[in-house]
Amino acid sequence: MDTLRIIINVAVMLVLIGVLVWMQKKHISFTKRVFTGLGLGLVFGVILQLAYGAGSEVISKSTDWFNLAGRGYVGLLQMVVIPLIMVSIISAIMNLKGKQNLGKMSGLIIAILLITTAIAAAVSIVTTLTFDLKAIEIEAGEREQKRGVALEERLGTVEGKTIPQQVLDFIPTNPFADMTGARSTSTLAVVIFSAFIGVAVLGLDKKKPEQADMFRKMVEAVYGVVMRIVTLVLRLTPYGILALITNVTATTNAEEILKLIKFVGASYVALIVMFIIHLILLAIFNYNPVQYLRKVLPTLVFAFTSRSSAAAIPLNVETQTKRLGVSDGIANLSASFGATIGQNGCAGVYPAMLAIMIAPTVGIDPLSWSFILTLILVVVISSFGVAGVGGGATFASLIVLSTMNLPVALAGLLISVEPLIDMGRTALNVNGSITAGVITGKVLGENDPEVFKRNADLDTVSV
Repeated sequence: MDTLRIIINVAVMLVLIGVLVWMQKKHISFTKRVFTGLGLGLVFGVILQLAYGAGSEVISKSTDWFNLAGRGYVGLLQMVVIPLIMVSIISAIMNLKGKQNLGKMSGLIIAILLITTAIAAAVSIVTTLTFDLKAIEIEAGEREQKRGVALEERLGTVEGKTIPQQVLDFIPTNPFADMTGARSTSTLAVVIFSAFIGVAVLGLDKKKPEQADMFRKMVEAVYGVVMRIVTLVLRLTPYGILALITNVTATTNAEEILKLIKFVGASYVALIVMFIIHLILLAIFNYNPVQYLRKVLPTLVFAFTSRSSAAAIPLNVETQTKRLGVSDGIANLSASFGATIGQNGCAGVYPAMLAIMIAPTVGIDPLSWSFILTLILVVVISSFGVAGVGGGATFASLIVLSTMNLPVALAGLLISVEPLIDMGRTALNVNGSITAGVITGKVLGENDPEVFKRNADLDTVSV
C-alpha cells in the first residue's frame, strides 16, 4: 500500500513539473515560474504532511525521489560554482583598465560585508534581549543532547586557533584540493588563487604581451563555455525550487516548531530587520528598494529553499550583472566573498543570538556593555571563512562561543528548528552580498543605471 502511495506522490510531482514546463513553452516570465513553483511546492508539501505526517516512511521515500529534482538542481549549481568563480575573477582582473583598481574593489566589498555583519550582530542582540530568550528555558531531549555532544567533538577542529592562524587558513596551499571544497575556507582560497592568476596576467602584459594575449583568448573561450553551462542550469530553477520547498514543507515537524516558536519568531524578526537595513542602505545610494526587491526575489527564493549561499553564487552573479547593472568584476567578487566572509545571517545574527541566550547559564550578564562589544567584535572576526553551505552557521557559532568561553553544547538545543531558521539566514547572506556589490559599484562608478531601470525579466536577458 505504501508503495502505491509513493508512486502517486511521485506522479503528482511529475504533473507539477509538467505545469512548469508548459509555462516555459508559453514564454511565461522566469519570475512568475519561480513563484509558481514555490506556491505549488508549498501546497503539495502541506497536503503530504496532513495526509501522512512529517515523520512517515511514505514522505521519507517520496521526498527521496523528489530530491532528484531538488538536491539534483543544487548539485548542478555547486558543480559550476568553482569554474565560474575562477574564470570570472581571472577574466575580471586581467581586463581591468584605467581607474579600475582591484584593491579598492575588494577592500570596499569586504568592508561593507563586515560592517553589515556587525550591524546584524547588534540587531540580533537587541532582538534576543527584547524577546528575553534564554537557553536554560529550552527543554533538552535525547536528540538535542546527542547534537550537543557532536558539537563539543567538532569544537576540537576550531578551538584554540588564533586570528593569525585563521588568516593562514585562507592561503590556498593546495589550490587543486580547494577546488574540491576540501576545507571550510576553500571558496575563499579559490578566489585568492584566481586573483593571483589575474594579477599575473596583468604583469605579463608588460613583459610578454603575446603570451598574455594568448592566455586571455583561452580564458575568454572557457568563460563563454562556463557561462553557457550556468545559463542551462539556471533554467532549471523553477523545478528545483518546486521540489526543495515541497520537501521542506512536508518534513517540517510543526509540533517541534511550536515548542520553540519564541526562538523562531525572534530569529525571523532579526533577519527581517536586517533585510530592511539592507534596503535602507540601497535607498541611501539612490536605488529604489521596491524595484530592487522585484529584481532579486527569484535569487532570494532559491537561497531560501536551498540553504546554500555557495550554490546561489551563479544566480547571484547573473542577477547583479543582468538585472542590477553591476559590473562583472564587482559582481563576481561580491558573490564569492559574500559566500565566505561577513555572512549577515549565518555569521552575524545566529552566533550573536546564541551567545546572548547562553551567557546567563555561566553567570555572565548579557546586558554588560563589555560583553556586548566584545561579542560583536568576535562575531565580525569569526565571519571570515565560514562555509556557504548547510552547517556554516554552526561552524561560525562554534568559533564565537568558544572564543567567548561559553558552552557550545547548548547550541544543540535548537536542532529541531535549524533547517527552518537556516532558510531565512541563507537568504539574508545572499542579499548581503548583493547589497555589497551594488553599493561598491555605485561608489566606484562601475554600475550601469540603465540596466537597473529596465523592467526586463531575467528570461529576456539569458535564461
